[in-house]
Amino acid sequence: MTTAAIDEHIRRLPAESLRPYVAWYTGYRQRAVAPALHRGLPSPLLTLIFTLDEPMTLLAHPDPGQRPGDWTTLVGGLHTSPALISHQGAQSGVQIGLRPLGARALLGLPAGELAQLDVPAEAVLGPSGARIHEWIRAAPGWPERFAVLDEIFLTLLSPKGAVAPEVAWAWRLLLRSGGTTPVARLAAATGWSERHLNGRFRTEIGLSPKAAARVVRFDRARRRLALRSAGQALRSAGQGAGSAGQGAGSAGQGAGAGYGLAALAADCGYFDQAHLAREFRALAGCPPSQWLAEEFRNIQAGVWPTGEGLP
Repeated sequence: MTTAAIDEHIRRLPAESLRPYVAWYTGYRQRAVAPALHRGLPSPLLTLIFTLDEPMTLLAHPDPGQRPGDWTTLVGGLHTSPALISHQGAQSGVQIGLRPLGARALLGLPAGELAQLDVPAEAVLGPSGARIHEWIRAAPGWPERFAVLDEIFLTLLSPKGAVAPEVAWAWRLLLRSGGTTPVARLAAATGWSERHLNGRFRTEIGLSPKAAARVVRFDRARRRLALRSAGQALRSAGQGAGSAGQGAGSAGQGAGAGYGLAALAADCGYFDQAHLAREFRALAGCPPSQWLAEEFRNIQAGVWPTGEGLP
């Protein structure tokens, strides 16, 4: 008897008082699905993961010096190259998107100390990391797991040194502009030299302003690409539903054609489609078409981040 596939992705906002520090929680559970390779792409958020059952297998980290292996918890800083994660048909856990400007208050250290790195959650959160992991594994469902995160994160909040307002302003402007604000304008508006802004920005965010702008721009483009592809696939599936065997094939092909990459490049601040393709290869490790082919099985309502609350 064939086991029915399970593919759950549940996204929720944290408690309101946590939202300056935490962008979202996502619970995921997959069972009896095809083995797959997932790319952990650069984004404007730090990543915190607690697995529920099987460990997470990382084949490659953003830092090539880190060895492959299995992880039960993970904190990852901002990075400019992908992590490679594999599963053999089952994976489950809770992923949290952390805002870089909130790292001092929630994690007790600036985001720059985690740049390009993956470390166990316990190495940063101490006993609280182990407690979160234990409690969410014991919780009966997603609402209870998210409530555990709210409860413990609220107890962790503590001012651990203020972020310079100039850095906070520059980061928020990069987010609002989709990564299109020139570094010279950021520096001029803060009253700092570009060199001084670069150093202070790296400390708090983990990347230089120029690298951060690339990541923000790329993240915006890949989210729009995924959402457009998902919408097109759903429309194709609906149109093909009346023809035997056509729906699934149409959905799959919808992910592979007609996204309007030239228009997407222009919308997201790239010079042209070729520029977008080069940046995708540099930051994702593959062209857009390959990324969509690898990830398309997960495109469904509620799975893809829409960027809510990023600025």
